[in-house]
Amino acid sequence: MKYFLLVIVSFIVLAAKGQNTVKGSSINLQSPDQNLTLKFYQKSFSDHKRMMYYEVSYKGKDVIKESALGIQMDNQLSEKAMALKIDQHKDWCENLEIKGIKTVTHDTIWKPVNGESSQIRDHYNETDITLIKDDNPIYVMHVQLRVYNEGVAIRYFFPENVKGTYYNITAENTEFSLPAGTQAWFANWAQAPYYKLPLVNWPGESERPLTLELPNGLFATLAEAQMVDYARTKFKLSTTKLNTIMTSTFGEAQLISPVYTPWRVIMVAEKPGDLIEHDYLILNLNEQSKIPGNTDWIKPGKIIRVMTQTTAAAKANIDFAARQNLQYILFDWKWYGPAFSFNSDATKVAIPDFDLPGIIQYGKDKGIGVWLYVNQQALLAQSDSLFSVYSKWGVKGVKFGFVQVGSHRWTTWVEKAIQQAAASQMMVNIHDDWRLTGEQRTWPNLMTAEGIRGNEEMPDATHNTILPFTRYIAGPADYTICYFDSRIKTTHAHQLALAAIYYSPIQTLFWYDSPSQYHQEPELAFWSKIPTTWDETRVIQGKPGEYITTARRKGTTWFVGSITNNEARSLQVALTFLAPGKRYSAKIYSDDPQIATSTHVHVTSRIVTDKTVLITRLQPSGGEAIYLEEIK
Repeated sequence: MKYFLLVIVSFIVLAAKGQNTVKGSSINLQSPDQNLTLKFYQKSFSDHKRMMYYEVSYKGKDVIKESALGIQMDNQLSEKAMALKIDQHKDWCENLEIKGIKTVTHDTIWKPVNGESSQIRDHYNETDITLIKDDNPIYVMHVQLRVYNEGVAIRYFFPENVKGTYYNITAENTEFSLPAGTQAWFANWAQAPYYKLPLVNWPGESERPLTLELPNGLFATLAEAQMVDYARTKFKLSTTKLNTIMTSTFGEAQLISPVYTPWRVIMVAEKPGDLIEHDYLILNLNEQSKIPGNTDWIKPGKIIRVMTQTTAAAKANIDFAARQNLQYILFDWKWYGPAFSFNSDATKVAIPDFDLPGIIQYGKDKGIGVWLYVNQQALLAQSDSLFSVYSKWGVKGVKFGFVQVGSHRWTTWVEKAIQQAAASQMMVNIHDDWRLTGEQRTWPNLMTAEGIRGNEEMPDATHNTILPFTRYIAGPADYTICYFDSRIKTTHAHQLALAAIYYSPIQTLFWYDSPSQYHQEPELAFWSKIPTTWDETRVIQGKPGEYITTARRKGTTWFVGSITNNEARSLQVALTFLAPGKRYSAKIYSDDPQIATSTHVHVTSRIVTDKTVLITRLQPSGGEAIYLEEIK
């Protein structure tokens, strides 16, 4: 009897849902491998309103349950539209009628200037839905849906209106309704600590990307892509629907048609490490490079910050960088005066005993380039000419400091500054609370960004094991790795391994360190050999908040990093990623309290093949790094 009643109730619920679905509005779009399905449809209500909804499933498992799509605007219409007394405060997503559906398949391969892989496949199925509101040609909107093997992307598009339509987008109301029991890796701001929370009682809004662990065993990440002319979006909990996350934009975006909103991205994976391996999805949702001609001036590398800004200290750092196979040195803030003052001129040295032209030439003679820090005040006042001045000096890159983030205004300002730097062949690193959304594909001189709780705050090992599955999905991050500083809360082998686990084409090493602290530690050969861009990346194993093992290849050489959280653990590292039939010389750098050095790192060697399984015993907050060189 109970089973019979359950069947009846289920039938009634399904029937009610079916009655609400607008005839002809249901669209199913599958990924190329047919594992992911995105369903779009409209529902009608008793007040005759029609609203848009979508669902996402993976191999039949729910990822996103029925969720509303919506956008709010306070429009400024053309004179003709206003003469027709069109209500400019209407909800755009009510009463939209589908007028056209276009589906295409795209499959190409492109090569990034810098990346975690030497080539990237951009393969998706897309449906573009044309909708008209109240049968009025003034109100035309497209909903664009893409489904990749790696995830789903949705955005809104308003085509060019020759009558002259201005859009003041006040909010997006895109929902993500998740299965009950889903947990999220919550971070309140870009440099915040992470907490694993259920979808209730969040202490504010969460940064993006937002990685989720679903009760059905799947993992997902909510992200934002191509946020270049818009206001930043975070994620908040719905106040009316259980287990539902909503977009929350940072103020208004004032635009002129044609208008594309950023992509709302839902990455889906069976293993959390697959989210990391597939983070190129964010790049695929951005435009191809707009830098014309040769990009040989965009040179990745390792960088050390000069702690004491004098000519002698700068030359000592250049000598150290040359010996340790680093490529750059960085002069941090105040070299041109008080950084937060508009009275400081970022084209003039304002500190004593600092021969910048001589330092740049000394570095050039040693093969070491110079980067300069510039705060937003100087960038805002001088960016029209600043980068060309630095180019004439021979400076290689600029680190933007304390940029404003979130609003539409400051988003477009940052994007313009990146483009201005590119015009003068200047590389860029953006610090503080700003995060990438894949625009480094379009402007590959954007090398890295902060937007991360790194070694400026000295987080613990557990935090470090969360970052690859969260912040790093957005793109490269400047964690500012340290080695000798006594404040680090991990072992030294843990810090050593981070250079293989954390991706950044400009990788800061020795952030709080100085050359005088170096005492021929043999394990630093790992940092000396490691590159910063890759031909191939594999996440061998991992779980956010617990541990991770990442392997990266450059040519025929592999670099492997393993770290654990605050607990000790043993891991099996299978070397199945190595070329079959080849032998490799493995240098293994592991923590060992018995080693009589201040860093307590043991270096061992052995011969391995793709059949080898290494047992990695990690101390609490520990790590291990491995360098694998093919034996010719």
